[in-house]
Amino acid sequence: MNSQAISPSVTSRRRDVPASTYSMHRHNKSPLPPTSFRLTTHAAQEGVAQGQAELFYLQKQIQSQTPMVIVLEDGEQVEGCIEWYDLGALKVRGRAKTLIYKSAIKYMYKLGEAGR
Repeated sequence: MNSQAISPSVTSRRRDVPASTYSMHRHNKSPLPPTSFRLTTHAAQEGVAQGQAELFYLQKQIQSQTPMVIVLEDGEQVEGCIEWYDLGALKVRGRAKTLIYKSAIKYMYKLGEAGR
């Protein structure tokens, strides 16, 4: 193949993209620079607020030793008091001590609140 047929002509190139970008991309010497992704301040503040609300709720339940029911994604229910938590898990003391990943939790509630 003729190399002139593959590469765009100088007049058809966009003016805001440097010519070196075309040659690197065309010959696959190095990929185009990745685009950066930045959270907006509003989205970052919502994540912080939600995380702090979760930490406050868990800390309150630990201090008061509130009996909880934790419903998992598969429908199984774990009853007991939360002993401790970290970024990805809860330790629940009930019939047995159980470590539960937060990603496996569907929802939780206090033992007496669901009409029991």
